[in-house]
Amino acid sequence: MRGNPTNYSQKQVAKEINLKELYHVIKGRFWIVILITLLATSAGAIYSTFFTTPLYQSSTKIIIDADAEYRKTLQVIIKDSTVLEKVVKELGIERSSEALAGQITVASIDNSQVVSISVVDSDPNQAAKIANTTAKVFKDEIPNIIDFNKVTILSDAKVFPFPINENQNRTIMISFVLGLIIGIGLVLLLDSLDDSIKSEYEVEELLGLPVIGTVSKMNNKNVKKKNNSYSELEIRGETIGLK
Repeated sequence: MRGNPTNYSQKQVAKEINLKELYHVIKGRFWIVILITLLATSAGAIYSTFFTTPLYQSSTKIIIDADAEYRKTLQVIIKDSTVLEKVVKELGIERSSEALAGQITVASIDNSQVVSISVVDSDPNQAAKIANTTAKVFKDEIPNIIDFNKVTILSDAKVFPFPINENQNRTIMISFVLGLIIGIGLVLLLDSLDDSIKSEYEVEELLGLPVIGTVSKMNNKNVKKKNNSYSELEIRGETIGLK
């Protein structure tokens, strides 16, 4: 069954009017959108610059000559307090072995015998020192723990001077988008709380009657222009002898 073309046309007109209204609402208070967007973007830039602690990562690689299951056991021992307490003591750092364990990630590379020991720290030099010392202490202590000595240091950790969590552009972009959304939302909220009539369409909707005519807005510029027109007409009348 075909729909009523009149109803469809009315819906299209209503939709067009609503979109126009939305456009004019945002346009009328666009300064609010700009202000909130600028404030949010500035806040994001300040936060990412001054309140985000940069973190640095450094990794060393060791070879553990053992089968997969035994290697998993050895990887667990790397982060155990038995090893890390000696690392803390050797480096003279003021933190517990548990806190240090939270900074260390141990993983087998591509299921091979090569194991990486990665350390994250706020100091790039300290990150490299912790990684290298952990590998050294593990190699020295593992024979005393489980009588295993097939550990070789493949490569030392080097200082990596670039933060792994530095992504200022992403933070600023998120702040910009959030500011834009909040700004538009606030404009729409203010408009919904405003009961004043702002368009002919609202008058027709409220009274149920068509608008016959409108009174143009008067301002000083229009008044001066009209006064000038009357003066010119008066001068012309005098010139041609109308007075």
